Amino acid sequence: MAHLALNGSSLTISQLVEAARNPNIEVSIAPEAIPGIQRAASAVQKLIREGRVAYGITTGFGAFKDRLIPTEDVEKLQENIILSHAVGTGPELPAEVVRAMMITRTNTLAKGHSGIRLETLQLMLSLLNKNILPIIPSKGSLGASGDLAPLAHMALPLIGQGEVRFQGKVRPSAEVLSENNLIPVKLIAKEGLALTNGTTLMTAIGALQVYDAQVVLRSANCAAALSLEAQNGTLRAYSPQIHASRPQAMQAETAANLLELLAGSELTRPDNSKNVQDAYTLRCVPQVHGAIHSTINYAQKVVEIELNSVTDNPLIFFDENDEVIVLSGGNFHGEPLAFVLDFLSIAMTDLGNISERRIAKLIDLNPEHYPSFLAAHGGLNSGFMLLQYTAAALCSENKTLAHPDSVDSIPSSGNVEDHVSMGANAALHCQQIVENVRTVIAIELMSAAQAIDFRLQANPNISLGQGTSKAYRAIRGAVPFFEQDAYFKPGMDAVAEMVKQGGFCSV
Repeated sequence: MAHLALNGSSLTISQLVEAARNPNIEVSIAPEAIPGIQRAASAVQKLIREGRVAYGITTGFGAFKDRLIPTEDVEKLQENIILSHAVGTGPELPAEVVRAMMITRTNTLAKGHSGIRLETLQLMLSLLNKNILPIIPSKGSLGASGDLAPLAHMALPLIGQGEVRFQGKVRPSAEVLSENNLIPVKLIAKEGLALTNGTTLMTAIGALQVYDAQVVLRSANCAAALSLEAQNGTLRAYSPQIHASRPQAMQAETAANLLELLAGSELTRPDNSKNVQDAYTLRCVPQVHGAIHSTINYAQKVVEIELNSVTDNPLIFFDENDEVIVLSGGNFHGEPLAFVLDFLSIAMTDLGNISERRIAKLIDLNPEHYPSFLAAHGGLNSGFMLLQYTAAALCSENKTLAHPDSVDSIPSSGNVEDHVSMGANAALHCQQIVENVRTVIAIELMSAAQAIDFRLQANPNISLGQGTSKAYRAIRGAVPFFEQDAYFKPGMDAVAEMVKQGGFCSV
């Protein structure tokens, strides 16, 4: 069985995504992280014995920060934060997001600044490794103090409360834990706060979407190259000299990728004094896709930093004499992620926009190289007319979803928590945008292949490019050429699934 060990410092997006999507990967805490976890947990108990005042340990939360908690109620305080904060609403988060949240939270708590016990973290991983997943509603987080409501729902099964999804059924967590010989924990000081206070939902979704955006973009490059061949476009706009003269990040690399995909193609046109350049959606692919690629790279950097950061409050440190220092701060604030997820949403929305315009060109009235709407007998057949409608509808939805969430803030907790990030909303909107763009790219791939078939019918001896020929064969492995109208949706969904699974990434 594959294995992932969490040490709080080296988790990557690719590791997280693989473990989130593959329940057969066993996740554990790395041995080197255990001493730090235990040291911080012992420090919390020392604070209690000494009667020191520490936010969330011997005081209430949020606006109740000035309410001292009697020693005998300190443990009850930690249970109460889980129970009272689990008030999320909306659709249940999918399994991959829940698993990603559990891994991300364990990794950040493994850094040894949160004061949670090793046994509590090990119970979290026992649930994960048995694929016993908390039911977590998707809505209710303000993105500061972290993702409180979603994380409270994630923590409920640890204390035998709430519901879990196990073997395809939603059941009370206490029943499922008992069947699997797992014993709920009784939370002690700081543990409830450590479990609920952090940027875990937005980080988990962000990691999944950065990964998926990279896959979609590689597929979009294939789609653009196929569209260029379908329309008998020119390669001149991808010449290295052009991109060397404007060294924006990933622009030259995108142009080089397009030239590689199209190497040897006989479906492009040589210099033509009557048609020296193509429309922007073909000519400017390096500039647009390159900027999108650069944005994804930036998002990856921010998210991977967050994966290995401590995001709860207060934090436990030690001075040179090994004395405990408790510091209250704001690492739970999701603004870095809110900004970057908004930015990623904008970039992916425009990836869908430029693809949809290429689709529109492919099905245009009276095109030069194939019949209108890619229909052999237009009138009787509508051809790909409605596929473009679907792409247009998804792009229009994306333009609404891409409105920046990070510019919004609603004060909460008696105006103590008076500025929030709305990063969870940004993450959820980004997730929907990436899903929508995946379908738009699939429609372009499907449309370009249909157009290319018409060109090949006219001249069966011409060849596609080195990379586009592989992409074309992959598409034709999933959907046929359509001689007449048919039920197109299964083919559209099949190509979208190929995009999701990275079927065009090695082209």
